[in-house]
Amino acid sequence: MSKQSQVLLPDIGDFSDVEVTEILVAPGDRVEAETSLLTLESDKASMEIPSPQAGVVESIAVKIGDKLNQGDLILQLQVEQAPQQEPQPPQQAAAEQAESETESKPDPSTGAASQVEVTLPDIGDFKDVEVIEILAQPGDQVEKDASLVTLESDKASMEVPAPFSGKLLEYRIKLGDRLNQGDIIALFEVSELDDLPAAELQPEAEPAGQSESEPDTEQTARPAGEQQRRRPPVMPTPNDMQAIARGRKAHAGPAVRRFARELGVELAQVSGSGPKGRVLKEDVQNFVKKALGGEARAPAASGGAFALPPLPQVDFSKFGGIEIKPLSRIKKLSGGHLHNCWLNIPHVTQFDEADISELEAFRQGLKAEAEQRGLKLTLFPFLLKACAAALRALPEFNSSLSPEGDSLVLKKYVHIGVAVDTPNGLLVPVLRDVEQKSLFDLAAELMQLSAKAREGKLLPGDLQGGCFSISSLGGIGGTAFTPIVNAPEVAILGVSRAAMKPVWNGSEFAPRLMLPLSLSYDHRVIDGAQGARFTSLLTSLLGDIRRLLL
Repeated sequence: MSKQSQVLLPDIGDFSDVEVTEILVAPGDRVEAETSLLTLESDKASMEIPSPQAGVVESIAVKIGDKLNQGDLILQLQVEQAPQQEPQPPQQAAAEQAESETESKPDPSTGAASQVEVTLPDIGDFKDVEVIEILAQPGDQVEKDASLVTLESDKASMEVPAPFSGKLLEYRIKLGDRLNQGDIIALFEVSELDDLPAAELQPEAEPAGQSESEPDTEQTARPAGEQQRRRPPVMPTPNDMQAIARGRKAHAGPAVRRFARELGVELAQVSGSGPKGRVLKEDVQNFVKKALGGEARAPAASGGAFALPPLPQVDFSKFGGIEIKPLSRIKKLSGGHLHNCWLNIPHVTQFDEADISELEAFRQGLKAEAEQRGLKLTLFPFLLKACAAALRALPEFNSSLSPEGDSLVLKKYVHIGVAVDTPNGLLVPVLRDVEQKSLFDLAAELMQLSAKAREGKLLPGDLQGGCFSISSLGGIGGTAFTPIVNAPEVAILGVSRAAMKPVWNGSEFAPRLMLPLSLSYDHRVIDGAQGARFTSLLTSLLGDIRRLLL
């Protein structure tokens, strides 16, 4: 016998209006439990929604591009209904229940404290979640719902609360550990057994074939009182996962934390209106409005957090026809990153020109050989080689500022990112060990990475590890621009279109092919003199490519 079952979108955390990007099944398909039904994508992550049970897909209620929220209907599933078991006689059921209650009830006469292990509960699809903060100390008396640890994945951060009150004896984890469901977090001493979840007080099932009259040799061999004090691990319930200890730190999701950072708001100053004091985006917006209106003041240490008021909202439709075109996911992500870089890095841009007349003649002479190799030899490989040599000569440009801002991380490798314009937005794939590769090697790798970027086939590793970036608009036009430093890098080179210009050679003006360069750098790390030295060295190398051999 079969029945119809509706599959609804489950709780997926703080995400709302999540877009359907792929439907993985079709009507008539037979699916098993945990089979992926569709793919959703937000501005923070993409996720697949699994089937909660096995069955046959009868109809699909969504289409690609729909925006879904928790509880929305996804599809209709035809499932096989298991035969119902005959109900037990009332007398037998009552007797079994009374017997179970008698067995599970602890003996309160001993008054001994119980040692209980707290384990990581089911936290959804997250795996290998990193411990980034330990919020209590061994020996602390911890109240129920007090946060024990903070975990962080690439999608979200979460705090794990204590499921009961008790004394924290020891942690079984340390910072940097990666946890999964069921891993032991801490050992507690609980004096009041009534505080423990009901599941904690249930006895372990007896092995098959062991009667009540047969004693368990392992249990009888333990010291007196050990059997009662030692309890199985306890997992916090899903409701406990929402509970946060008041007064430790602001409780907010990753999106709200990022929003607050962009506005320069200290979350500790914001009163949360969400469940158990959770700070919502609306709370941050209201706090900023009050601050701008003079009802609240930013703390002195914030460094003028509210110097940038929000832009006014304009109803453009009253001036004429409009069309709303959503930004691509790449543009939203890169836009937020660039905005963060612009706000946090004191930018300086140094402008210069390189005489590439001889370099261009040399490149033209190599074009035939490059074509025989199936390559297109542009100016970019020469720029890469010259920049790699300059980074070796001036290592401050091949560094990153430490998180504390009091030291430099000098890199012994030279990986250079190349800005690529794609239909979906700007991407910066990274070429590794540039100084060790030939011009033809770099030309081939550039072609491969650019093609992968435009086809959307870049892997996360292709975009990581850069020391320095180059953004070239030479194929489009322009004479100069101010590129934004791609943190945690400390400098970026902008390249504009080369043009023939009259240059005084000491006796006359001669036509020379001049390449405009725009070097932006982090002024906390690099001063003006260093910036000038870098562009001077770069123009010298590009003016005479033979200097790369020195």
